[in-house]
Amino acid sequence: MRSPWADRLFASLALGAACLTLALLAGIIGSLVVGAMPAIREYGLGFLTHSEWDPVQDRYGGLVMIYGTLVTSLIALLIAVPVSFGIALFLTEMSPRWLKRPLGTAIELLAAVPSIVYGMWGLMVFGPILARFVQQPLQAAFNGVPVLGALVSGPPVGIGILSAGIILAIMIIPYIAAVMRDVFEVTPPMLKESAYGLGATTWEVVSSIVLPYTKAGVVGGIMLGLGRALGETMAVTFVIGNMNQLNSISVFEAANSITSALANEFAEAGAGLHQASLIYLALVLFFITFVVLSLSKLLLAQLRKGEGKRS
Repeated sequence: MRSPWADRLFASLALGAACLTLALLAGIIGSLVVGAMPAIREYGLGFLTHSEWDPVQDRYGGLVMIYGTLVTSLIALLIAVPVSFGIALFLTEMSPRWLKRPLGTAIELLAAVPSIVYGMWGLMVFGPILARFVQQPLQAAFNGVPVLGALVSGPPVGIGILSAGIILAIMIIPYIAAVMRDVFEVTPPMLKESAYGLGATTWEVVSSIVLPYTKAGVVGGIMLGLGRALGETMAVTFVIGNMNQLNSISVFEAANSITSALANEFAEAGAGLHQASLIYLALVLFFITFVVLSLSKLLLAQLRKGEGKRS
């Protein structure tokens, strides 16, 4: 026999936990706004469109960091999503039974590697390989080509936007692949077996049965990976170059990101515009993450709404 007071206590604790989470979120937003207020008053929204970052002259603009954060995350998604889809497809539809568990475990273990290890490996091992076997051949092939030549220009040192994007892709592949694999496995076997029985190929089963049934979970996994890429700090700090200038459109150009700027400068920033500008960058990153999550929620809602119409 259940006690009424126990149910009320549990409901009160659950409500308190939910309210505490909202209070913490409001507190974080409030502290960021208060800390960034001197920079907001000084620069306003122009902070988002100016690229100058000069602590000596006490002039700041966040365009370089915002650009580096968005571009590296976009590169990471462009690489990680198809690779993760292939991994999940292989594990759920084509892998032998004896290989499925060890391979899945090995991929998930990539998520346990500390980000600083990825950064050190990217700087010392992957960067030189990228410069020698990718950037130099591309520069030789596209020398003199108007747009493509500028896209691969720059000194072949192995650090920059592309290197950071690839390292981020390696880091988020385990998250996206794990979510995709799990949602693929919840597809009713009867649906897949029926399609195979009608003569459908593996790709036809995946594209016509599995993906329509699990697309909400797939989008959620991709958004999880994007959030991980936007917030990564140490690995990006090692390989992005940490240069507060935009000299060209080259993907091999050294740049900076919001998280790496905060990691490198916040401890030494004095009170005033420098510290306020860094907090302003943190507020911008919070807003970008909020927008990404909101858009993902709207997309998932539209997908569910569309599924209801079709049924």
